[in-house]
Amino acid sequence: MTSLPDGEDDLVRRCLAGESAAVTDLIARFRTEIYSLCVRMLRHHQDAEDVSQEIFLRVVRNLNRWDATRPLRPWIMTIAVNRCRTWLGKRSRLPQTTEAVNDLAARADPEPPGELMTALAVAVGNLRTDYREVFVLYHEQGHPYEAIAEVVGRPVGTVKTWLHRARIEVMTALREAGLAEEGQDRTNPRRRP
Repeated sequence: MTSLPDGEDDLVRRCLAGESAAVTDLIARFRTEIYSLCVRMLRHHQDAEDVSQEIFLRVVRNLNRWDATRPLRPWIMTIAVNRCRTWLGKRSRLPQTTEAVNDLAARADPEPPGELMTALAVAVGNLRTDYREVFVLYHEQGHPYEAIAEVVGRPVGTVKTWLHRARIEVMTALREAGLAEEGQDRTNPRRRP
């Protein structure tokens, strides 16, 4: 096994040896990042919780299949993105009910975020799935292009193109809402919107 960042090699060895404390540590290390990705991709907290649990079950069950010569984080993020895609595919085939609308209203925060943050969340949520994936992974989770390419299984050039198109769509939506002016899309691409 190659040396991994932050003692991950030891953590993986302990997980494979069946140490429950190591599994707990592994989940704790990636829980926030995975849950955050799931919430942004699925746009539903309960679905994000369910999918996060599925992701960690898959990670633990398949840890012996992980290529130890590669970083652990992109492997886990790939599983997460794939599970979100599968969940979205299943959910799109389900009929929408009034309970789903009531659930959305019940989940609303008591203090809504500012108008810009709300519009931004809507704009990102309206992106097609692959654009939203790269947008969230880059802008919200701070992953470099190469890691995102590995996670989504596409070349770096495709990731850059999708990210560029996602930014254009988000800025267009913000302009249409009167929250951005023409020319404001020339911001630092690493700055979180």
